[in-house]
Amino acid sequence: MSARIKELTGKKLQMLTVSTFHAFGVRILREEIRNLGWRENFSIYDEVDRNQLIKETGRELGFTADALDVYKIGNLFSNIKIGRWTWESANDQYRKLYEEYQKGLKLFNAVDFDDLIVLPIKIFREYPEILAKYRERFKYILVDEFQDTSKQQYEFMHCLADKNVCVVGDDDQSIYSWRGANYENLLMFEQDFPDFREIKLEQNYRSTGTILAAANGVISNNTNRKKKSLWSGKDSGKPIEIYIPENEAEEADFVADMIQTIRMNEKRQYSDFGILIRSNTLGRAIEESLLNQNIPYILSGGTSFFQRKEIKDIISYLRVIANPDDDINLLRIINTPRRGIGRKTIEDISALATTRHCSVWTAINALTAAADSPVSEKTKIELTGFIDFVSEGRSTMLSGKNLSAKVKK
Repeated sequence: MSARIKELTGKKLQMLTVSTFHAFGVRILREEIRNLGWRENFSIYDEVDRNQLIKETGRELGFTADALDVYKIGNLFSNIKIGRWTWESANDQYRKLYEEYQKGLKLFNAVDFDDLIVLPIKIFREYPEILAKYRERFKYILVDEFQDTSKQQYEFMHCLADKNVCVVGDDDQSIYSWRGANYENLLMFEQDFPDFREIKLEQNYRSTGTILAAANGVISNNTNRKKKSLWSGKDSGKPIEIYIPENEAEEADFVADMIQTIRMNEKRQYSDFGILIRSNTLGRAIEESLLNQNIPYILSGGTSFFQRKEIKDIISYLRVIANPDDDINLLRIINTPRRGIGRKTIEDISALATTRHCSVWTAINALTAAADSPVSEKTKIELTGFIDFVSEGRSTMLSGKNLSAKVKK
């Protein structure tokens, strides 16, 4: 997108910033998060990491396995953070777990996905001089797909935007309320920026007249919407056909049959077709039908091999062996698998690293060597074992020998 903008304007635009809300949040946090007590080299937890921390925190608080539905709890925590729910309207039994989860994030110098919006807002609220700096840096702001922004994202934008702001959106296309999108942000924008100018873009360049007529007929029944009427410069096109299959297998067979029919009648290539599925569970039926009709395909989506927890753990071990001063990966695997290094010990290590402005690895070595170390002798033994493990692996790696046997240990 950045390249397209520069090509359209014919200018270098060296000060141009094009990013998602979350990427922009990361940019701010890398520069300012130290004001909230994190170090700049924080890690960003994905859903796998978040669920693991919830699980570990729940165990420490004595939650039973039946009460730890990490997917449900993760969604609860996310909705609390982005402001969709409050503890008064949500399940209050997880409030203590949420508070300890938050402490755990900070302890491991990590943030989760929602923090990438929440924490910059917190910084802007608590440090007006920082907000003023970013307002001066970003004088003109444009937000696309505005109907898909959440309340937190709106607040993020509103903090930064003084008056030179443009938003592009369509309330009729707001389909992400389940993940926090709030179409009412359009109304809030009009209230917060009363001198706004509205420009309607009603010409559709993709669809035929028949499709737009049907869409207009359905959308016109929506309430609290801005009135608009889409039109197309194209002809009416083919009539709309509706097919209602009995089950998933019949639906998949119908899709495969239509691909073959259209391909033959219109002399198309298989690469001209794409199948969008509602959920990953439908993939198997579609694959079976495509295989039965010898239709080549590429399946996109699902969990990446490298996003599996066990693979991320192994990669973190290898990175720490290659560079013990890698705080992010060291904190990830310091107690994986469990080796008796609890939160209190990690707090002592992190505090020493912060005080001495050194890496976590250096702080661990200092704690194990100090006669007046705050950690117990038992913990010292565990830490020394961890140090020896990493050091031995590092020696093996630097010697050029095969490390696989060491990793399996």
